[in-house]
Amino acid sequence: MPEVRLDLSDPSSQLVEVQIRVQPRLGPLLLSLPAWTPGSYLIRDYVRHLERLRVCQGHRELPLERLGPAQWRVPLELAPDRPEAAGAEPVAAEPGAADAPAVEASVAAAEPITISYAILATELTVRTCHLNGDHGFLALAAVVLQVQGERWSPHQLDLVLPPHWQPFVPLPPEADGRWLARDYDQLVDSPVEAGPHPCHSFTVFGVPHRWVTWGDDLPAQDGRWLADVTAVCEQCCRLMGEAAPAAEHYLFLLHLIDQGYGGLEHDASSVLLYGRQGLARPEGRRKLLQLVGHEYLHQWNVRRLRPCQLSPIDYDRPSVVPSLWFAEGVTSYLDQFLPLAAGLGSEQDLLDDLGADLSRYLLTPGRHIQSLVHSSQEAWVKLYRQDAHSTDNQISYYLKGAMLALVLDLHLRRHGSWLGAVLQQLWSRFGRHGRGYSQQDLIEAFASHAADLSTLLPLWLESTEDPPIEKYLADLGLHVIAEPSETWFTGLQLEQADRGCLRLRRVERHSPAQQAGLEVGDELIAIDGHRLTNVESLPALTRRPGQQPPQLCLLTARHQRLQERRLQAELPRPQSWSLQIDPEAAADCGARRSRWARLQP
Repeated sequence: MPEVRLDLSDPSSQLVEVQIRVQPRLGPLLLSLPAWTPGSYLIRDYVRHLERLRVCQGHRELPLERLGPAQWRVPLELAPDRPEAAGAEPVAAEPGAADAPAVEASVAAAEPITISYAILATELTVRTCHLNGDHGFLALAAVVLQVQGERWSPHQLDLVLPPHWQPFVPLPPEADGRWLARDYDQLVDSPVEAGPHPCHSFTVFGVPHRWVTWGDDLPAQDGRWLADVTAVCEQCCRLMGEAAPAAEHYLFLLHLIDQGYGGLEHDASSVLLYGRQGLARPEGRRKLLQLVGHEYLHQWNVRRLRPCQLSPIDYDRPSVVPSLWFAEGVTSYLDQFLPLAAGLGSEQDLLDDLGADLSRYLLTPGRHIQSLVHSSQEAWVKLYRQDAHSTDNQISYYLKGAMLALVLDLHLRRHGSWLGAVLQQLWSRFGRHGRGYSQQDLIEAFASHAADLSTLLPLWLESTEDPPIEKYLADLGLHVIAEPSETWFTGLQLEQADRGCLRLRRVERHSPAQQAGLEVGDELIAIDGHRLTNVESLPALTRRPGQQPPQLCLLTARHQRLQERRLQAELPRPQSWSLQIDPEAAADCGARRSRWARLQP
């Protein structure tokens, strides 16, 4: 059983000292560090933070042969006093070890092996590591080497902390203060938080939960917080048709910082990152509750009800998952309903939030370039690698997935069912038994509730056309209202750059700005002889004064060379959309809308 010791006792160094002690079963010993962490589909090459790797047996340091950027081979000699040496069998390669040489037939050396190294912990996200004098957070996929042949063995975890720090780990504790994971997968699925943080306990349908905040003690500042979190968690259980959570215990970790937003799901925990500035806004508390609900619902959808491509996880390379639209898009759609369904918020809050998502979707030209299934398949190379052109050539499977989930929910309601019924069916058939599902399994599940979805759903997944959102919203007495812009359309967006200059942050594809030859990174100095002094001065210089779009004279600089360009503006385009109740809708629309808004069949 590998014994993992993580030393955080010198937080000012921002180095985590790692020691893994293991009794090798066969030789040579193969080591690897994951390249990504489940739930965040990007190769992150965590090995870039690893330093000083050594492998010792007793007092003897063993040589290391590097097989790849994050893979090593440690030769071991046969122990002469081990009779099982004769006839030893090779170890079968584990997922992700396809590029490593076959394990040679030999027997474990007599003495245990000690693997030691350090991890630089300077990156504060929900999927990386951060250590300083205030706290420590470890995403263990970025920390713990996998020893080939030990993936399915229990792993013991030990933490060394500064005085007065407390550990928060979603693993079963042992009597000696350590923790035991049933295998490597459970270990790296267990984020570690440590620090002098208060911990608040509560229950969800009798299951113990803990809430830990780094940054401020949110439950102490907000007397209703834990009760509202409990209500949202209970609503997740009801949505799944379950009397209790899927996990036997659960840990919420919140990093409350100045600005930021993010979350990462685990089997028995969630890591949340949220900004105080966002929390201070009128909708901030509701948005944080939605984030709580999103990650908590993942306890079922994606953690246990899992795409077959993620069973088992390959930690070394990307797995193309065409159904991320379901894992993330459906969850993103439902998380907005959870506070209202739990008795928190109002129907207008829901319409505001859905309207904001619909507006973002309609303002993303890339939805006509990338289909939803391609968005899911290309997550590894596009969604998590945004640049100035991403809005024009891609669409998020979170965002379009949520829009499709809306259409599917309302389509199912026309046929006497609803989205929750499909989710519960999939959970009963696949998630409860740990069976991975395929894209075809999803299509068949939806079609079992509405037969025409066997044709419509593949079309909506593979098309770059918008699904008929407005047609279905009419069933609820809702319509989409465009808010027109007060400025001519140019297709350019500015940002404040160094030395006070203004640079083009975005040039929309096929827009007047692109046709005028402008590029991202160009400096915009003046329009029609008027100097631009800040980003806010652009609307005043492009404001619509008449009926015909003007030709604008732009003074720009590229690579420090001045250029004058002519830009033919176009008629204004909508700057946003919103969802509004249609006062002339049929009388029964209100009742349908109320059941829909409260996640009722």
